[in-house]
Amino acid sequence: MTELLTVVGIGADGWSGLSPNAQRAITDAEVLMGSPRQLDLVPVGDDGSETVRVSWPSPLVPALPGLLAEHEGRRVCVLASGDPMFHGIGVTLTNLVGPERMRVIAHPSSASLACARLGWALHEIPVVSVVNRPVEVITPELADHRRFLVLSRDAGTPTALAALLRENGYGGSELAVLEQLGGDRERIVRGRADGWDHPTGDPLNVVAVRCVRGVATPRLTRVPGLPDEAYESDGQLTKQEIRALTLSALAPGPGELLWDVGGGAGSIGIEWMRADAGCRAIGFERDPDRAARIATNARRLGVPGLEIRGSAPDALAGAPTPDAIFLGGGVTASGVFETCWDRLPPGGRMVVNAVTAESETLVLRWHGLHGGTLRKFQVYRGGPLGGFTAWRPQLPVAQWIATKKESTQ
Repeated sequence: MTELLTVVGIGADGWSGLSPNAQRAITDAEVLMGSPRQLDLVPVGDDGSETVRVSWPSPLVPALPGLLAEHEGRRVCVLASGDPMFHGIGVTLTNLVGPERMRVIAHPSSASLACARLGWALHEIPVVSVVNRPVEVITPELADHRRFLVLSRDAGTPTALAALLRENGYGGSELAVLEQLGGDRERIVRGRADGWDHPTGDPLNVVAVRCVRGVATPRLTRVPGLPDEAYESDGQLTKQEIRALTLSALAPGPGELLWDVGGGAGSIGIEWMRADAGCRAIGFERDPDRAARIATNARRLGVPGLEIRGSAPDALAGAPTPDAIFLGGGVTASGVFETCWDRLPPGGRMVVNAVTAESETLVLRWHGLHGGTLRKFQVYRGGPLGGFTAWRPQLPVAQWIATKKESTQ
């Protein structure tokens, strides 16, 4: 692409809300691209008599390279909603053509406008997009007195949010639906999740949430070690205390990918992803009932993007390279450890939990070959014994933690 690609953010206030610089970028264009709604905001005749208008196809992203190639050498202007680099097409286009071929003229984002209306400090407010994701992705944000914004998919999003808040014990939460921000039809609709009965409004909306947790509602924070009761399980579950220590050893970082091999109830992969919105995980589980249970747990706990594949080691083939691997099930299965270790890049972390004498023997051998750290835990939980309280031991867990070195074969 020889011409500079210009991306102009436009709000619900349309043409009149654009700066002279943004208006000039549009009128100078030979090709104007955008959604039908965005194109309708630009008056015909004010965008140049020779301007070709192109409405986005669906699906959009796969079609973008072809669209740009079709108009190679022409002055192309792309319309975006609000700030193009804030959950917008500007990011996609930058990844496609490179920042040196882009000129971005931003408009205030919907989050900026929403915080301005509500008197909220923008830098303190998380923003969660459900435009192309299930509404459950807001679940990790739920905490008493927590405030956040939700970028809606459509007019039905506020009702879906209210239902999710009720189901998770946050029925007292306050919602404000901000529609058509900055435009002539701007309005704000307020209510509580447990009494939300407003009719469907405008599809162009942002929802502001102020969380109120019910007294009996469990606290499910991003800190590893959710209560065991938070998971559906057939007993194959890394228990709360061991789970917290395991996640600490795995040390999730933003954008990193975990392989959770022998997923069980999926608790390690789920809490890895809850640690940061950028964390990704693939769970490998041979039992179809457990795989379905992992999907249920992941969706309910706010990480529906957790990918689930079949039995290791076969299902490991073709999986993207991990930053860390947790081997909790299948420790004694032939070829599982060897395949995992081979696929782990230098600097990658591996954590293995062993609960049987046979798996512990293997862990000791791997430690001898590859180094790392060994530790062993046994957790006792208090329980009733007649009219008294007794300590009941859980199975001891041997844990091996290793970082792969450059020279390790």
